[in-house]
Amino acid sequence: MITQRDGRSVRIPETALVAGKVVPAAPARRRGPAATYPELARAAARAWRPVESERLGEWELRAAAEPRPAGAAGRRTGFTRRANSVLPLGDPGLPLDEALAAVRRWYGERGLPAYVQTATGAEGTQELLCAELERRGWVREVSAELWIGALAPLADRAEGTGVVLSRTADEAWLARYQRRPVGEVALRVLGSGPSVWFATVPGDGPDAPVAAIGRCVVDGRWAGFAAVEVDPARRRRGLATEVMAALAGRALEEGASAAWLQVEDDNEGARSLYASLGMAPHHAYHHYREPDASGPARS
Repeated sequence: MITQRDGRSVRIPETALVAGKVVPAAPARRRGPAATYPELARAAARAWRPVESERLGEWELRAAAEPRPAGAAGRRTGFTRRANSVLPLGDPGLPLDEALAAVRRWYGERGLPAYVQTATGAEGTQELLCAELERRGWVREVSAELWIGALAPLADRAEGTGVVLSRTADEAWLARYQRRPVGEVALRVLGSGPSVWFATVPGDGPDAPVAAIGRCVVDGRWAGFAAVEVDPARRRRGLATEVMAALAGRALEEGASAAWLQVEDDNEGARSLYASLGMAPHHAYHHYREPDASGPARS
């Protein structure tokens, strides 16, 4: 009886065998990771910390908004929904309606619209909470996916094309970053996380704009990738892969073995790239906006 890689057993007559050997399992370093939604949600949250947070039972209320200009009225601008939303990973300690009322008060006191981040499609996700929010008139404003994969095969893609790694995002890196303007709060969020690295591919000359950038946060076995962006004039030349491979190599040196990243549903180019790098969707996550509120924060 022989057990195949997919776990199925096949009976082969002994007279048909010429030679055989036991094939060991693939090294853990190169197998794809297994993870639950709560583990990944917490890793993603640690990699993108708000400026202010507060606990409501097992929910975390998060805010990261630039100060309102003197004399300005209306809602403040939050730097990304991820840093300006509730992360509900358990019981808020209150009935749902009371918890949501507390959430709306907390964000209202800060001049921000209230968002709740939920997830679907994996163990430990929150399909029921999504349904309850929709029943109460909360609006699903954006959805994206969190993808995961093994880290070592990604690091193997490095070809040494001059990716520069740094602990800080300098002016050249920020000039390529798509979310603008980048104020003090944004810089604090970008620099947050257990072990943060920024990658830059310099332009072709001393005054040329940066060709590509990326960000990685190493956190235990996980390496989280974000802000992988390439000069439109230099796309389809493998620069995004080079950036991620260089960051993956550094993450391996720090002991990580698995990668995660977030990608919006309509970003087909990025999804194709990540699939080619051996990554696959783990779950979808969603941001629900409170009824009758609006906010310009991005996912």
